[in-house]
Amino acid sequence: MKRILLITLGLSVFLWADFTKNGDIVTDHTTTLEWQDDATGSTMNWQSAITYCEGLNVNGTGWRLPNINEVKTIIDDSKISPPIPAIVDAFTQTVSAYYWSSTTSDNNTSKAWNVDFTLGEIHNHPKTNNSRYVRCVRDGQ
Repeated sequence: MKRILLITLGLSVFLWADFTKNGDIVTDHTTTLEWQDDATGSTMNWQSAITYCEGLNVNGTGWRLPNINEVKTIIDDSKISPPIPAIVDAFTQTVSAYYWSSTTSDNNTSKAWNVDFTLGEIHNHPKTNNSRYVRCVRDGQ
């Protein structure tokens, strides 16, 4: 029941989402978050992902690795490979693979949550895993 409710809430948030793109930045007008559209193109471990986002300067600074709840707001459960709102031409640079979140696993601090942008599934993996992509986020400007 809890999973159905979360999926329903997730879909309802997505259905109300309003995305626009300006260069390499996608703005979600529902959450007011700004997303880096141009993914790094390479994979890295969790700490490197945090460092990468904090050092990013795309139309300004203030970028960070998104938490798992923020990443969930750009998953479209009605799509696969990738389950991201590319249908509205907002996100054009998405690899069907795992992306890091900044959220550490509750039951194992050596792991962090990731989103699989092939199926939209959420998993936790060791922070030392070097095969995760990165999509940075910042609060709206």
